[in-house]
Amino acid sequence: MQFEITEPTRTAVAAWIAKAQLQPDQYLFPSRIHESPHLSTRQYARIVDTWVASIGLDPKVYGTHTMRRTKATLIYRRTKNIRAVQLLLGNTKLESSVRYLGIEVDDALEIAEQTEV
Repeated sequence: MQFEITEPTRTAVAAWIAKAQLQPDQYLFPSRIHESPHLSTRQYARIVDTWVASIGLDPKVYGTHTMRRTKATLIYRRTKNIRAVQLLLGNTKLESSVRYLGIEVDDALEIAEQTEV
């Protein structure tokens, strides 16, 4: 999956790399478990759950997947460009993106008809 990094995020990541003295062959977020060189998806989910709870939201409602889906949904609503969403999500089939976003096939067909190629 491709994603953009905002300038404040880029600055924060650069500061982290410098502070941790990371080398190009190292993971950005190493695991605390010695058998694993990188953070697991479960570890990441726990971190997000903690962040969500710390700002008073319910971690059962907000998580790693909902953040990913929200970004894709906002891009689709703003642009109506299902192909852009497909590329950002890394889906090989347009139908997968349509299902993922929960948009109706009629909506997708209407958008496709309005798009000149």
